[in-house]
Amino acid sequence: MPEIVTRAQWLEHRLNLLADEKEFNRLRDELSAKRRQKPWVAVEDDYQFTGEQGLVSLGGLFGNCSQLIIYHFMYGEDWQEGCPSCSFWADNFNGIQAHLNARDAAFAVVSVAPYENLKAYQNRMGWDFTWVSSQGNSFNQDYQVSFNDELRASGKAIYNYKTSTFPSDEAPGVSVFIRDETDRIYHSYSTYSRGLDMLNGAYHFMDLLPGGRDEAELPYPQAWVKPHDSY
Repeated sequence: MPEIVTRAQWLEHRLNLLADEKEFNRLRDELSAKRRQKPWVAVEDDYQFTGEQGLVSLGGLFGNCSQLIIYHFMYGEDWQEGCPSCSFWADNFNGIQAHLNARDAAFAVVSVAPYENLKAYQNRMGWDFTWVSSQGNSFNQDYQVSFNDELRASGKAIYNYKTSTFPSDEAPGVSVFIRDETDRIYHSYSTYSRGLDMLNGAYHFMDLLPGGRDEAELPYPQAWVKPHDSY
């Protein structure tokens, strides 16, 4: 139990915290500005994905937009269902595409599993975002979210910009691309691990609670997470 105080004392504490929150927001705005100022690198590969309408290129995922956000969803080729943690994140994605489109940005989810598996799981979860399969191309490997057994065993798998013995053959991430007036595509940004934290609105609601995320005593963070139809 925290200290129990009068309303006036509570307000004094709240105003002190508000000052800290405003400073945090200012620093976040500065960080976002730095992110936008990063250099780009040209995408040389003509990646082809499988989606609802058949084959679609990386350029095709942009639609009429010049910017594209891709969420790398952990779903291995032989997995029975999608990653529970990625499913937790994906529950935050429904309905956002129209808002992103209004700001010249497209959104898609990419996994290495066969498209029919993705579609079945998407239907089960009730999601409406664009989800395509990268099976048969090197997209997941190139953006460091899929690792073969040799890489994992050697400790040379690169995740979150460092080498490690990664515990799974799949990992989550977000990559951002931009297309110029000549249809040339560039990679502007990728983030992994805790960099994805800001994309999970449910977690940020929990952060407002007295109990917070309440994960400290678990074997690992998110050990409690299940697909939303499995609790």
